[in-house]
Amino acid sequence: MHDQPRRAGEDAERGSTAERDDRDQRVVLIQVLTLHPTHLRLPELVREITAGAEELADGDRYERAVRELTGAGLLHCPDGLVMPTRAAIRLDELLHED
Repeated sequence: MHDQPRRAGEDAERGSTAERDDRDQRVVLIQVLTLHPTHLRLPELVREITAGAEELADGDRYERAVRELTGAGLLHCPDGLVMPTRAAIRLDELLHED
């Protein structure tokens, strides 16, 4: 579909959406790693991140972040619990070694 004209600001909108998605994924991953070895269910995790003041859109954003991180192999969600993978835990250890 290269022959379709782009709307003004379309590239900027895509960039800001991707940046927001990356930021949401960082927030989720940091929170899950910080809470480890405690594991929360997804709704509990969203409430933890948003301090209980979640709106429907916020919940959707963080659910999407969990899906993306799961697909990337950094989280897994057996029985609805959001947990970091061994790879995510090891990365966190390497990044925080003195």
